[in-house]
Amino acid sequence: MSAGAATAMVTVDDVRRAYGRIRESLFLSPCSLSETFSELSGNQVFLKLENLQMTGAYKERGALNKILELTAQERERGLIAASAGNHAQAVSYHATKRGIAAQIVMPLATPLNKVMATRRFGGEVVLHGANYDEACDEAKRRATESGLTFIHAFDDDAVIAGQGTLGLELLSQTPDVDVVLVPVGGGGLISGMACALKEINPRIQVIGVQTSRLPSMKAAIDAGHLVTLPVASTLADGIAVRRAGERTLPMVQKYVDEIVTVEEEEIASAILLLLEREKTVAEGAGAATVAAILHRKVNCVGKRIAAIISGGNIDVSILSRIIERGLAKDGRLIRLRIHLPDYPGALHTLTGVLADHRANIVETSHDRKFGVDLGYTAIDLTMETRGNEHIEILLAALAVAGYQFERIQ
Repeated sequence: MSAGAATAMVTVDDVRRAYGRIRESLFLSPCSLSETFSELSGNQVFLKLENLQMTGAYKERGALNKILELTAQERERGLIAASAGNHAQAVSYHATKRGIAAQIVMPLATPLNKVMATRRFGGEVVLHGANYDEACDEAKRRATESGLTFIHAFDDDAVIAGQGTLGLELLSQTPDVDVVLVPVGGGGLISGMACALKEINPRIQVIGVQTSRLPSMKAAIDAGHLVTLPVASTLADGIAVRRAGERTLPMVQKYVDEIVTVEEEEIASAILLLLEREKTVAEGAGAATVAAILHRKVNCVGKRIAAIISGGNIDVSILSRIIERGLAKDGRLIRLRIHLPDYPGALHTLTGVLADHRANIVETSHDRKFGVDLGYTAIDLTMETRGNEHIEILLAALAVAGYQFERIQ
């Protein structure tokens, strides 16, 4: 990739050359029709499963292309990168495979699974800063101080071209696609993909999806210039970027048709549905495109839509909480606080009512001290139920039996 003038952009030929370099080192991820999401949305929905890459995300494409373009001297100095997780793992894995030392600066709040995976792939992890931006500043400082070769997560032409190879691959698998949904953080993925897709077939609509907590690219598009957003936490940590890239913004302005945002609950719902219906584990950023489809953020009917599932590196404790919240929302899990007279057999009578209505108790706790009348006990019950209609029948039965209760959200 030539350095060029500041205004020069990555071209489709750059993307093609990148694909020639990296294709033999990457997994050809499937792009299969989802009957579930097609039926729910009224479109033909294809899922491009980049969560199945070796490091669990598409980031390998850009990181590897950048590494392969480095000079021998740049490699010998060692590499440094900043990342909330996926870019970190990609640089760590592909640098180590080629005998190159790699140092990765990750925010202090990075999920433990991503930290451990980065170390396991061979990189030296440095935890620093409250967010990606602070980690990136520290990585640049260390690069200058120690003479390391810095590999930016998204604002680099070689990285952008590498990510764009996903567009070429997608076209080879679904050549008649109408709409492509791409998660957006700093813009590296959507810049490269949109360039490849639009230059080959301008008819294709490219739509970016951001979390409403940190819509940095959308804010930049609306303002006409880069905008730095306040710090915010989000389930979609892989696209939690406060400021879009200088290299990526012009490409998004040129090639991308629209950017939409999704809410936290919508992302959580998409993660759960992908897991339950598609048997696919997606992290928050990876599920953002599906969230946009399910919650009608994209005005499409009868179209062939490809959604990029960009990564699957989700912390299992977060996944557990998402599952529980999703079950509660669907009426398959309920927690009640029931006030019982404190005498032998009271609990047995209560559980009899619950058993008669086929509610399965999975957790209980008692409280005789706080907020409870003397002679009574409060019991918190978590139960598996069969949907919201079943819950209404169960609550009505408890009321008829004379129990005082409240639902705990």
